[in-house]
Amino acid sequence: MPLYSESVTKLIEKFSSLPGVGKKSAQRVAFHLLGLSEAEVEDFAATMVEAKKTLCFCKICQNMSDKEICDICANPARDASVICVVEDPRDVVSIERSLEFHGRYHVLHGVISPSKNVRPDDIRLKELVTRIDGSVKEVIVATNLTVEGETTAMYIAKLLAPLGVTVSRIAHGLPVGGDIVYADEITLARAISGRTKIS
Repeated sequence: MPLYSESVTKLIEKFSSLPGVGKKSAQRVAFHLLGLSEAEVEDFAATMVEAKKTLCFCKICQNMSDKEICDICANPARDASVICVVEDPRDVVSIERSLEFHGRYHVLHGVISPSKNVRPDDIRLKELVTRIDGSVKEVIVATNLTVEGETTAMYIAKLLAPLGVTVSRIAHGLPVGGDIVYADEITLARAISGRTKIS
């Protein structure tokens, strides 16, 4: 005999499919939502649908935004000569919290991973190359310190080498195998300030 009705089971399964959400957490969230009024649930669902419909990728840096050009790229106070390359939009938020970086970003939306059949053309590398126009002096590669992150960093260094731009790598203040999104502000600040050139 099933523990829950079919509709509750489906709801728990949907939440369980989210990254980092286990079965117990999914049950807790499902029952919390079921305890809300119908108007509150409809408002919650409408907010998700609206976010999905209105969010787009910034034409310049590929970060998620609700505008054609995100606030960071549109900010004239940001140093346009330095671009920090990250894997994921959440990494931008994490580095911003460090208060150490004042340039602009480029979001790859992934890393090169032959084992997962992710090739260079599958991430936003072409868009990065088009940004190297003579005004960019340095590209800081802030991909995660994983095999895939290191592979992507080396690929970017070789890709940009003929364009006369300095390519550096964030310092190893981050643990190998660790994700930027989970790092604290002090660790990220040290990693940014202690970056090294990729040879």
